[in-house]
Amino acid sequence: MIELHWYKSTLGTWLEFLRVNLADETDFGVYIIWHAGNPSRVVRVGQGDIATRLSAHRNDPEILSYNQHGTLCVTWAVVSPRLVDGVERHLAERWKPLVGDRFPNVAPIEVNSPF
Repeated sequence: MIELHWYKSTLGTWLEFLRVNLADETDFGVYIIWHAGNPSRVVRVGQGDIATRLSAHRNDPEILSYNQHGTLCVTWAVVSPRLVDGVERHLAERWKPLVGDRFPNVAPIEVNSPF
């Protein structure tokens, strides 16, 4: 298993998806968006340039619709481009996101959970 560093705020709390400042974000890797309802659920798993991908998802009505179930939160981790497909596959299989159904057709690469 690969140990990833999942991003949180400087206070150690989860980042609010719609409020986190992405202006200086330059990381490439994987991300998880979830709603903090009861129970919480993973809404979207993905990969790529973090700022670009998350900015695009902020305009996705399907993702935003889950905000009614609880605050949308996000975390991400830096992952090497040669491993990112397998890591995304693992996260999608583990968390079964509510949005998105096409994930890389590769062997999953197990990583630690952010939760």
